[in-house]
Amino acid sequence: MSKTKQNHIKVKDHAVSGEDFLLVFDANYCLYKTTPQPDYLKLPEYYKSDDYISHTDYKRDLKEKLYHTVKQFALKKKLKLINNFQTEAKALLDFGCGTGDFLKVCQKNGWEVTGIEPNQKARDISNQKLKNKVFDVAQLSQLKNNSFDVITLWHVLEHLPNYKQDLEILKKLLKPQGVLIIAVPNFESFDAKYYQSFWAAWDVPRHLWHFSQFSISKLFEELHMRVYKTKPMYFDAFYVSLLSEYYKTGKHNYIKSFFIGLRSNMSALKTGEYSSLIYVVKKNKI
Repeated sequence: MSKTKQNHIKVKDHAVSGEDFLLVFDANYCLYKTTPQPDYLKLPEYYKSDDYISHTDYKRDLKEKLYHTVKQFALKKKLKLINNFQTEAKALLDFGCGTGDFLKVCQKNGWEVTGIEPNQKARDISNQKLKNKVFDVAQLSQLKNNSFDVITLWHVLEHLPNYKQDLEILKKLLKPQGVLIIAVPNFESFDAKYYQSFWAAWDVPRHLWHFSQFSISKLFEELHMRVYKTKPMYFDAFYVSLLSEYYKTGKHNYIKSFFIGLRSNMSALKTGEYSSLIYVVKKNKI
């Protein structure tokens, strides 16, 4: 586990509300918890912004155009990853699927896809692309156990108020030899340490939890699962640095943020602490 962390970090919601929140360190799990956490019924209010890009398909400025350009490349990498774990059924569940682009790519490549997305606006957009293959969270309990080869959560786990409970449900939906693929930001990265309270991937209060590699490993150990493989998300360092630079200075400094992202990835070549990480998780053998 890493060195001692700050017990408390004060962070502003730069994206929507402008409110201040406190990150409280849990030394047992080596993670931070957003405090106070919004009431479950109030939480959707913090997603109601046209600037919350994962719930829209907007390409209004250079930042959004860059996001979607990189997104297309990332979708191909994600597809390549899950293709390593396909069976004849090729059954995929994407939990928190946003506007459905990942599912659409997978569907075109022969996967039988199902999506879960709590945000109505994003769900409507995804269902236009996927012909009603995406459902609200309530539908999760209606899915059949041991039915999916791959379950993915792309930057979703940190949003879940009851993430342990949700993971228990997803574990039951997974086939015995299936894999759970989870991507989350990593507060141990260089860009997180450089930008500190301005680090965009804190994204409070939408991000309720802030994980390290230690916390992810311990979490799945308690769920009787194991982290089979860890993979970097190289482009996250650049995009997160771009947002962080804007939060810090009020300007879109593309050149500086590019070099901070580059430094973060170069640092991670030695430490393994990339801005975001993908965890490939399997059930323990009985």
